[in-house]
Amino acid sequence: MLEVIQPYSIFGKNSAFLLLFPLFTMETFPLDTIIPNCKMGRLMSRPLVCVTLRGYTVDDVLKDAAVATAAGADLVEVRLDFLWAREQDIDATTNGANADSDTDSRGPKYVPPEIISQPLESVDIDAALESLKQGIDLPVVLTCRPERQGGYYPGEEAERIEVLSSAISSGVSWIDLEIDISAESRKSLIEATKGKTKIIASLHSDEGPPSASEIIQDIEDSSDMGDIVKLCYNTSGRGDGLRLFEASWDLKETEYDYAIMGSGWGGDWTRIHAPLLGQALVYATMEKGFHLSRQGRINASDLQMAWRLLEYE
Repeated sequence: MLEVIQPYSIFGKNSAFLLLFPLFTMETFPLDTIIPNCKMGRLMSRPLVCVTLRGYTVDDVLKDAAVATAAGADLVEVRLDFLWAREQDIDATTNGANADSDTDSRGPKYVPPEIISQPLESVDIDAALESLKQGIDLPVVLTCRPERQGGYYPGEEAERIEVLSSAISSGVSWIDLEIDISAESRKSLIEATKGKTKIIASLHSDEGPPSASEIIQDIEDSSDMGDIVKLCYNTSGRGDGLRLFEASWDLKETEYDYAIMGSGWGGDWTRIHAPLLGQALVYATMEKGFHLSRQGRINASDLQMAWRLLEYE
C-alpha cells in the first residue's frame, strides 16, 4: 500500500498547492531534448504532453494549436466531435462573480457552459481533416467522442466509425479508439491504420474510480487494444485522487504504457506527478482559470512549470 503525505492537511483543500508540494524526491537527469519514458523509447520518465485543443470550428482549433506549439506541447488532441457542437452563452455571474449561494469550502461553484448539438450535415469532415492536416505542425491525436462517454457526436455509432476511418485515412499520427467499440469495428479500424497510425485505447467513465487493483486490472485487460491505454474517471476528492495515484504507482515498473487521470477534484494529481508515476502521456489544456482544478485539468504551461519546480525534469 502506497503511503502518501496528505497535502490538504498543510495547505487546505486546494489542489493547486499540490503543484508546489514535493511528495517525493527523485534523482533527475539533464535533458537536452524532450525524451520520452523508457517504455516509449525514452531515457527517463518524462511523459509526452498532449494539449487538447479548444474550439468548435476548424479555425478556432488551428489558433489554439499555434498557442500549444509555442507552449512546448509534444502533440495535440483534436476533438472532432466538437465540430458538431456550439457553446451556449451564459451570464458571467453564473460562474462565481456575485454567486455567493453557489460557493462551498473549495470556492465558487463552476457551472460548465451548455453545449448545443449541431446537425450532422453541418460538418464537411473530409474538408475539416484536410485543413487540420495542413494547419497543424505537431503530431495529432484525432478523437471523435460519443455521447455515451461524454462526447458530442450527434450521429449513430456506424456513422461515427466512418468518421474515425476517415481520420485514419488522413494519415494522422494517433487515433483515439474507445475500449467499448465493438470488436468488429475495432478490427476494421486497426487494420486501416496499417501500423502507421498509433492507437490510444480510451475509457471515460462517469463513475468514480474503483480500487487501485481494479484500475490496474483495467489497464492489463486493455493493453492489447492500443499503444497507450487511457483511463479517465469521475473524481470528487482526495480519496479518488489517491486511488488513481496508487494504481499509477503500482504500474510504473510494468511494461504497460498508460495515462490515468480524473475529471474532477483530485483528478489532476496523476497529471502533476506523471513523471514520477511513469505515465506515458499527460493531457493538458491551454485554457486558464481556477475552475480547471475542479475538473481535474491543468494548463500546459503550469504543468511544465510544476515539473521543473518538483525537479521532475
